[in-house]
Amino acid sequence: MIDSDRPRRLSVLGSTGSIGVNTLDVVDQLGGRDRFEVMALTGNGNLELLAEQARRFGAKLAVTADESQYVALKDLLSGSGTAVAAGSSGLDEAAEMDAGWVMAAIVGTAGLAPTLKAAARGADIALANKECLVSAGSLFVEAVKRGGGRLIPVDSEHSAIFQCLEQDQRHALERIVLTASGGPFRTHSREQMANVTVQTARSHPNWSMGLKISVGSASMFNKALEMIEAKHLFDVAPDQIEVVVHPQSIIHSMVGYTDGSVIAQLGVPDMRTAIGYALTYPKRPALNVDRLDFAKLARLDFEAPDETRFPAIRLARTALERGGLQGAILNAAEETAFNAFVEERIGFLAMADVVERVMDDLAGMAEPASIADVFAADREARRKAAGVIDRL
Repeated sequence: MIDSDRPRRLSVLGSTGSIGVNTLDVVDQLGGRDRFEVMALTGNGNLELLAEQARRFGAKLAVTADESQYVALKDLLSGSGTAVAAGSSGLDEAAEMDAGWVMAAIVGTAGLAPTLKAAARGADIALANKECLVSAGSLFVEAVKRGGGRLIPVDSEHSAIFQCLEQDQRHALERIVLTASGGPFRTHSREQMANVTVQTARSHPNWSMGLKISVGSASMFNKALEMIEAKHLFDVAPDQIEVVVHPQSIIHSMVGYTDGSVIAQLGVPDMRTAIGYALTYPKRPALNVDRLDFAKLARLDFEAPDETRFPAIRLARTALERGGLQGAILNAAEETAFNAFVEERIGFLAMADVVERVMDDLAGMAEPASIADVFAADREARRKAAGVIDRL
């Protein structure tokens, strides 16, 4: 909760991405610098935006993940009073700043190490980075528990489940239902999907997101990662996790109970709702977002995902059933395949082929004993994925 007598200290890891920008918009809406003290902001390529954010919110530290951009960022922030750092050591420094609430929004495995450091010192983690749970799973959850902070999901689907999951009814939990928009290719045939471009894959019908998340939505690999996340976030068995395609993205996810009841969280597609809930939890904030007008809702549609056209869902189930390091392997292979697709070295459908081959090749890797095991599996999966891509 926000202490009205003292500004709440927060940091945003990944402030220049869509989640980070929306987070700072929520901070603005809820009082800005009068109610919040921004300790650290981090970004990657967009130095101008990062510098503008740091000046506007009076950030104590600004970090660019690109070490070669250190001098450029320092010049942009000259005279501002904001300290500047760069590279992985800079990200670690940002994570260790004295912020009680940390938005973990760095995309990809690059966000794992700094988020772990923030969790270890006891910060509340608003989790938008999927890889922390997909790759590290129980290791990450244990780090949060040891640190003493709270883990609050920010993905719209997991935030919905978090809001619908009645803690005193855990004994009656039957299933978790993740909704998926189906992305821009929901009605495309496999033949049509074989020829899609990066530009068409990044055009989400309901959300405005970065390239990685948009392409992940189009391939449904985002949903695959969310399935693995849900297992660790909510401590459920793989067969309790369902996916349903809901094109309107009005119902963000649902929880089913043993008495047949299903509790759903609804709202217009706007990430600021989930971000605001995470920032002020357990209280709800007053936010300037569009309200749901039920009279104007023509229909709400649902359909089962087609795992032939979208094999990512099947691959997630395989990873959940196999356990071990399969989540980390799936994630690393998918990131490598995504980069190859963006660089036009492989086609859209080939991404799933790459991931499946790597998962099968590395199916025997056991449960990780430490985070070093996770990074080792990540490196090996990327190496194998690169080899598969070269052969394709």
